[in-house]
Amino acid sequence: MELVATARNPIPSSARCGEVLAHDGVRLRYALWRTTATRGLGTVCLFNGRAEFIEKYFETITDLRRRGFAVATLDWRGQGGSDRLLPNRYKGHVESFADYDQDLRRFMTEIVLPECPAPYYALAHSMGGHIILRSAQTKVCWFDRIVLSAPMIAFAKEQTSLPALGILSEMAALAGLSDFFVPGGKAKPWETEPFEENLLTSDRARYERMKDVVEAAPWLGLGSPTIGWVAAAVKSMAEVNALALVNGIKVPTLIIACGNDKVVSTEAIELFASRLKTCSRIVVAGSKHEILQERDDLRDQFWAAFDAYIPGSNRAVLQGGIGL
Repeated sequence: MELVATARNPIPSSARCGEVLAHDGVRLRYALWRTTATRGLGTVCLFNGRAEFIEKYFETITDLRRRGFAVATLDWRGQGGSDRLLPNRYKGHVESFADYDQDLRRFMTEIVLPECPAPYYALAHSMGGHIILRSAQTKVCWFDRIVLSAPMIAFAKEQTSLPALGILSEMAALAGLSDFFVPGGKAKPWETEPFEENLLTSDRARYERMKDVVEAAPWLGLGSPTIGWVAAAVKSMAEVNALALVNGIKVPTLIIACGNDKVVSTEAIELFASRLKTCSRIVVAGSKHEILQERDDLRDQFWAAFDAYIPGSNRAVLQGGIGL
């Protein structure tokens, strides 16, 4: 469960990588970094999206450390360097999003709280953002503030050509097809697709950098989700959008959506954010789904919002800060 370095994606200095056992024995890979700034501002807990891995966020980790934050991150079960759940390791699978809840709880209580400096902030992308929203309405929430990048509130219409997707996927799972790829799914990781066909970023250099990583370590890659994962995701999205959950979230939250997102629904994100009383929101025009892997002019908009929202962020101090 070591970290993987490439020429264009070196491991940030002083990394500490390890594994923590989930409630059911699944091994979860995690990594920790101390800040590189003179003054420490706490810890940013970084949570990636479906099919992602720690190495994808080395640049972001460096950005956070320079701002004064320690960083703690992990690979969710079934992806990256954590244990896979099916014999075909390229199938993206989970039985229930409650398993992700348990993984988060184990990571926070056994690794982050004992070993990382407070206060704690969550920075989460896509599926990771969805999981953090699930945790934010519970009695125990570890984070002083939450920043979400393109959270998975609903799939984009480009991803849901079938009507009644939730019902169909649940019926297929009950019929014993849970472990099958979704129709049209494949084992081939997205990083192997041509840049021109990708839905994630308009930055060729950052896209090619991740392609290098998967070529160097094919075991990090993940293919399409299973029918079971889709059924679990649709059920969980319905739970997250329920008014009771929305009203239960008390943690100050910043949501940054992407104007050209064809993976998750920006419209659904904006609607959700408008219902969440503790929420500020921004839409970055022109950004594809992964703003932290986007062009510098788009990433800069993300960091300006982050610096204004997270107390003490070095760049916000230097620039005088802005209110959100």
